[in-house]
Amino acid sequence: MVKTKKMEIRATDTAKLAWTGDALAFGIFEGKTAITGELAQLDEKLAGTIAELIEETEFEGKLGSSAATRVGGKSPIRKLILVGLGQTDDLKTDTVSVAAAAIARQAKNQNVKTLGISLPVVKDAATTAEIITTAIMLTLHQDNRFKSEVEEKGAKLESVELLELGAQEIAISKGEKVASGVILARELVAAPANSVTPITMAQTALEIAKEYGLSLEILEQEDCEKLGMGAFLGVAKASDLPPKFIHITYKPEGTPRRKLAIVGKGLTFDTGGYNLKVAGGIETMKMDMGGGAATLGAAKAIGQLKPDVEVHFISAVTENMISGRGMHPGDILTASNGKTIEVNNTDAEGRLTLADALVFAEKLEVEAIVDLATLTGACVVALGDNISGLWSTDEKLAQEIKTAAEIAGEKFWEMPLEEKYFDGIKSDIADMKNTGPRQGGAITAAVFLKQFVEKTPWVHLDIAGPVWAEKESGVNNKGATGFPVRTLVNWVLS
Repeated sequence: MVKTKKMEIRATDTAKLAWTGDALAFGIFEGKTAITGELAQLDEKLAGTIAELIEETEFEGKLGSSAATRVGGKSPIRKLILVGLGQTDDLKTDTVSVAAAAIARQAKNQNVKTLGISLPVVKDAATTAEIITTAIMLTLHQDNRFKSEVEEKGAKLESVELLELGAQEIAISKGEKVASGVILARELVAAPANSVTPITMAQTALEIAKEYGLSLEILEQEDCEKLGMGAFLGVAKASDLPPKFIHITYKPEGTPRRKLAIVGKGLTFDTGGYNLKVAGGIETMKMDMGGGAATLGAAKAIGQLKPDVEVHFISAVTENMISGRGMHPGDILTASNGKTIEVNNTDAEGRLTLADALVFAEKLEVEAIVDLATLTGACVVALGDNISGLWSTDEKLAQEIKTAAEIAGEKFWEMPLEEKYFDGIKSDIADMKNTGPRQGGAITAAVFLKQFVEKTPWVHLDIAGPVWAEKESGVNNKGATGFPVRTLVNWVLS
């Protein structure tokens, strides 16, 4: 991971009118661009620059829009940045996050060194400071690990002051810790498959455990065989690289308030096996471990935040390759709960690895399990690139995830866990097949996974769309997004 000089973020009681530095940034609601009240006072101090910028750019205050200009004369502020907040009735945590991201991009483009930010308080000052901090760090994150030379252009943002929020060191620190987990997930997903392998994923887990005092168990192939993980090992056997079953445990001091499990799909590369991905997209399959990456990212954040909740972070990590040892279409695998699976498509491998991981998680006697996986193209067809599918056996747990996601600004849509769709994956010669008909493919995948969770409240998240962004939007830059680390952390802390 490339290390750069740490940017300082601090909160202060200083008002917009009193702040001095390179650039002052503040938000304006849609339809509230009239220069009155405090805005008029600030405009007078800045020699009419605000009114002039609004008029010249036809700034309307739409959410995420922004405008910037130099301030003339002998002003103690060199530059001005305006950002749109959208409609006043729509103010929520994501509004502040999107606005802070727009400000960060303008500050970078304007070569700002010191930045003052004034955005409306949402929920409370601490929450606002945390959200702004996370948004700035994620927006300014650059992954240049695989470039031989990096051309540095312009000034680097050195300090950010969050105005009129008071002292918020704890909230800012929390925002930084959450962002560090998201960034880890981003960099794992973005890295090529010759860099992130089952071996290096296990090494990353070891580094997290050592640095933050977590327990780590790595099950090797022989260990998985003893546990009867035939579904996971069926996928793994074609690869020359050994599979790694990662189990990180965070335990708080004292009696934990809850005991939870997060299970992430960890396919470091997916060829499709003998059902080879011939229709395109194989070159993107380095990101098929997005669920496992987010699981490790959440472990990194939770390890720093140290809540009063016990959390188990689990990922069955392997490649899905082609070789003389590879599973054939038509093979029958036996999962660790004894259920048999007819493999009618070797490219539906993620659910096979998750099957054994879910059985393992439930044996830990946790109170709730959340799995996350880049599982189906069908979910992307249904919900697009920005929304993850959510299935659950427990209404209360589903609502917990949706509430955590709303605070994070990450989008989920609850889908039906339609029991009748199991008919589509019934097998004549085994307990089930690993794929069903094309229609409702994301739902049948969820119904398949349900067969490996008996009693524990469970949520399945199909994150195939949101783990990657084709263009920058909000806090996401083009490429890996680190989705849904923020939601997972919020859920654990709730």
